Amino acid sequence: MNTRRPHCLVLFSILLVVMFLQAASLEAQVVRPIRDSVGFCWNADEMTAFMKYLESHADPSETLKGNLVAAISVHDDYLYAGRVYYPLYTMIHAKKVVIFGVTHASVTKELGPLSNVVILDEYDRWRGPYKDVEMSPLRSIIRKQLPPEYLLTSNRAHALEHSIEALVPFLQYYNRDVKITPIMVTRMPFERMEDLSLRLARICVEYIAARNLELGKDIFFLISNDANHYGPDFNNAPYGIDARAHNLATQNDRRIINEHLTGEITRARIQGLTFEIWPDSTTKKPVPVWCGRYPITLGLLTVTNVLSQLGRGTPHGSLLKYSDTFTEKVLPVKNTGMGLTAVFSYQHWCGWFTEGFYTR
Repeated sequence: MNTRRPHCLVLFSILLVVMFLQAASLEAQVVRPIRDSVGFCWNADEMTAFMKYLESHADPSETLKGNLVAAISVHDDYLYAGRVYYPLYTMIHAKKVVIFGVTHASVTKELGPLSNVVILDEYDRWRGPYKDVEMSPLRSIIRKQLPPEYLLTSNRAHALEHSIEALVPFLQYYNRDVKITPIMVTRMPFERMEDLSLRLARICVEYIAARNLELGKDIFFLISNDANHYGPDFNNAPYGIDARAHNLATQNDRRIINEHLTGEITRARIQGLTFEIWPDSTTKKPVPVWCGRYPITLGLLTVTNVLSQLGRGTPHGSLLKYSDTFTEKVLPVKNTGMGLTAVFSYQHWCGWFTEGFYTR
């Protein structure tokens, strides 16, 4: 009896399984996995239907005039914050988008304390609802040209972070071929951010000039941020936990936006913003827990330096929409796989806004 054929078949089957597993592992390494499959939308049909719903309920007055070159975007659950996302993304059609994202505690809990650097990744593509999203060549240029003391490259850090991926489905809805440069920002002193922003700006300006790119049309700068995270769960309830407290906290968010992010954006105003939203152990003043306090500073410093180096003056900011989970509650969108990642009440709510920055 010939036993060689069955034995060969077994070996061949094992080889196929090994090759399949290796291929799956390689795919997992080259394509960034989805971090939040609940709060955001990763199905093309559902994303299209969701955007149609938002369009049908949009306020026509929520728009900006001028050449929009940068913006601040919410990154919370779509069923909470969809109406706040929407007016901004209708105006972003750039082919390449640089995204400054948060380094949440979920990242530092696993990887340890991270500070004084920006974090890039080496994934070939990121997941999107319509297709995988390609990386802009700018990412590899930054990785090569930025001094190593300012840079950490970590796929794991990006796989753990959700603040950048939240923006991808909205960007891809309006431009299926959008390419991104994801940059996670860690905590660092203002002076170090100034130095880092000058270096990033020079790299971006050289990239823009070499390719004859137009700001706003070809390349765009996007900053991921949620405003105040309020309640005992965040160790942040200086006004109490009732309707009056909710009103005071949201009004304080609006005041900060009006005083520091509306109108001409200068270094002094960006630094003034940091006094409002960065923790300061020397003052004892209540500081709103903005989830994006460091990306906003570095992102705006970089944008102002890019415009300055290009001879385009200073950016001007304008608020598109501010709201919060308690005010918005849950959008009545049916037949969707999206859900909610947190509850809301006077004891636990999040504020957010979209803001545009343009050149005159």
